[in-house]
Amino acid sequence: MPQKKRHDDVVISNRKAFHEYFILEKFESGISLLGTEVKSIRAGRVNLKDSFAGLEKTELYLYNCHISPYSHGNIANHEPERRRKLLIKKKEIQRLIGKTREKGLTLVPLKIYFKGSWAKVELGLAKGKKLHDKRESAAKKTAKREIERGFREKGA
Repeated sequence: MPQKKRHDDVVISNRKAFHEYFILEKFESGISLLGTEVKSIRAGRVNLKDSFAGLEKTELYLYNCHISPYSHGNIANHEPERRRKLLIKKKEIQRLIGKTREKGLTLVPLKIYFKGSWAKVELGLAKGKKLHDKRESAAKKTAKREIERGFREKGA
């Protein structure tokens, strides 16, 4: 019997965000997309590398998120780096306005995925890492990897 395709699949994650920032808090948001953008995202043709979320008046937008034009699209294909409205409750936006006004906090997209048929963005309230913080994180990761390797060799 063929296995039913899951719709809660992560399409793309922003691994660079975890290297560049301390993620203080995560939350989910809907995203307003065009039809060709949805098809490109399902094909995995999206890049979150330098993207960020910003507040304009009482609206939250996603900037610099590159969604490649749909390969089978026609003349009505979308613009790859247009700003996209994030769908989030007003109460949540008010809370974020207060938090992003704090020193050094920004909103970074961590991943884009589908929940049912709806495209969702996981945003992280983030604080930038300094160079010494990045080195410390890399050292911890290396130490953890060495410990796990030692356990595997001892158990095998």
